[in-house]
Amino acid sequence: MIISGNKILIRFKRHWQLRLWVEVFMYAIGVAILTYFLFHTFLISIVAFIIVVAVMTIFIKPHKPTLQKVSNYIDQHLAAAEYSSGLLLITEEQLSDVAKLQQHKITKELNEKLKTIRPPSHLIRGAIVLGLFAILGFLVNHFDFINYLQRPQQSEAPSEQIVFKATDSTQIQNQPPKLENQQVTIRYPKYTNTPSFQTSEMNIKVLEGSRLSWQIKFDSDVDSVTMESLGNSYPMKFIDSGYTRTSMANSTGFYNFKFTDTQKASYVSQLYAIEVIKDQNPVIEIKGLKQFTSFSFKDNKNLSFKTSITDDYGIANAYIIATVSKGSGEAVKFREEKLNFDTSVVIGGKKQNLSKNINLNHMKMEPGDELYFYVEIFDQKQPKPNRSRSETFFAVIKDTVSDQFAVEGTMGVDLMPDYFRSQRQLIIDTEKLIKDKPKLISQQFKFKSNELGFDQKALRIKYGEFMGDEAEFDPATQENTETHLQEEDHQEEDPLASYTHKHDTENEHNLVAEEDNEAKEDPLHEYLHNHEDPEESTLFTQSLKSKLRQAMSEMWDAELYLRLYQPEKSLPYQYKALKLIQEIKNSARIYVHRIGFDPPPIKEDKRLTGKIDEISNYRKNEELSKEELYPTIRKTVARLEQIISDKELVKDSDRLLFEEAGNELSIRAIENPGQYLKTLQALKEITESKATVPALLLKVQRGLFSTLPKPESNPVKTNTFTSEINELLLKELDVND
Repeated sequence: MIISGNKILIRFKRHWQLRLWVEVFMYAIGVAILTYFLFHTFLISIVAFIIVVAVMTIFIKPHKPTLQKVSNYIDQHLAAAEYSSGLLLITEEQLSDVAKLQQHKITKELNEKLKTIRPPSHLIRGAIVLGLFAILGFLVNHFDFINYLQRPQQSEAPSEQIVFKATDSTQIQNQPPKLENQQVTIRYPKYTNTPSFQTSEMNIKVLEGSRLSWQIKFDSDVDSVTMESLGNSYPMKFIDSGYTRTSMANSTGFYNFKFTDTQKASYVSQLYAIEVIKDQNPVIEIKGLKQFTSFSFKDNKNLSFKTSITDDYGIANAYIIATVSKGSGEAVKFREEKLNFDTSVVIGGKKQNLSKNINLNHMKMEPGDELYFYVEIFDQKQPKPNRSRSETFFAVIKDTVSDQFAVEGTMGVDLMPDYFRSQRQLIIDTEKLIKDKPKLISQQFKFKSNELGFDQKALRIKYGEFMGDEAEFDPATQENTETHLQEEDHQEEDPLASYTHKHDTENEHNLVAEEDNEAKEDPLHEYLHNHEDPEESTLFTQSLKSKLRQAMSEMWDAELYLRLYQPEKSLPYQYKALKLIQEIKNSARIYVHRIGFDPPPIKEDKRLTGKIDEISNYRKNEELSKEELYPTIRKTVARLEQIISDKELVKDSDRLLFEEAGNELSIRAIENPGQYLKTLQALKEITESKATVPALLLKVQRGLFSTLPKPESNPVKTNTFTSEINELLLKELDVND
């Protein structure tokens, strides 16, 4: 089929514009992918996409190609066009005969050879840019370059070199070895995807579970190097002309280095802190959902919400734990399900927005059922991941009839069987039949309506058994079937006679009068429980009996209209019957008397007599001991006062006491290293040193004394007189001491 020349040019123009738009979107998609990997936010990615589309549209101009440009491009790149494609833009009425022949010829040539040329575009370049941006975004997300750049580079931070002091200056004969290099290599756990880095700073702040490797190197030979931490000493290995030790960072603490040179002189460094930070639990934020949601049976039972989850080192899994409860009381049943989000969870993503739509019908929930659910998230921490869960949300489908609670002492047990709830099922089936009526043929509709009428009849008979009525078609009834049939032949045929419940008849008042007369004739009638009377042989009390009779009457009318193929008229009677049944069920309750304190009776003969001879006194002596805080530090303060005042030398027993005091002080220093670290370092120095420096001892004593809690002031009577001037003098002496 030969297409007209004008349509050929229009088709080529659209193809040209399409290729230009594809090129624009390639650039925009590439930038959007890179932006998402950088910020992990769809909103920023969409904004970047729109901006790039707008900018590239201005530069590439995909809307600019016109039919005249298309004609010029075809003339330049297709020899068969013979520079005559412009004739296709002119109508035949404006052309001469020769031009018409040329136009026909060019149209035929373009139909055959136009596919050999393509509109100008740079789709290959756009695809390359898209791929490069996608690969770059994946690498940035995988190796976490952004957080690595944002993290302070500890290796570049200025640090102080480790300074060693001799424990005994009298043993130093030669120049001590000097430290050439100090370095700590920090390797975060693998699940963090954080590359290892090195630093020369000895005060370290790392994630729990990180591996630390210390390397120190001296300019000359030393005998041994050890690392001391919390009273323990760990030897360092000699590897590659340096001393190395590797440890796992599991708790916050302090450490220092100690080495012995070839002359057996020992040197110790100052204390350094290791602060261990824990991997934080994931954070959950649920948006667009109330704490409690209720639905009626006819509502669209959908729960839609969005969940924002964040974690410092990546999320491993996220799901919803939903529990459906059915029934009530002792018959309640629970079913737990694990639901996935509609949006897939990106393993390792630090911030994600997930959505979920829960359909209660898909959860197989019925009226009266309840749904409890919460969101549970695990991060990538190993070996035991951190777990977070949201608060619990509730959803319930309202029952067809609301329950009304009443307290009555009429029944000791609940005699309602489970099949009484089938009235609700009849309502549901009737509503479904009304809804499906336009889809069913008349015969099917009448058949289903009649079946529902039979089910309503069966339910009414079951209630009649509890009322004490005899079941239909019992043996006595069967024996008199022929008699009833003969009597019915003489009566007028009434098609509604077997379905109606007649209350007003001509002889009804006479029957009531006869019953009253019989009751008056028997004086014991009011005090007897006659089981032959169906009204007296019921399992229910009189207050419930009337309600059940009324419910059965409503079932009669409901069955009538179902048999007449009018289910919409039967539905109100079914609702009334169900409401009465629920009231009967909820009124059968037991009242339990509240148990309280019953005081003994008061003896009136001894009341207000004032005699207390038989009353004995009771006295209990108990000594309360309060645990003393920091006993070793208190002993150390007292011992330092004795050493300073008597100018004694520090003994080995004193060093053991100082070491125990350092262990107590390290507990306080971990909580507040800035306040107690200098005191702990000075205490470590006098413990290691064999020389006695009074100034250092006094410094340690003051530091230890400041760590002790202030004694609680007890109210006592004082005979001394103090003035404001004396108090100011004492404060100045205390400060300048």
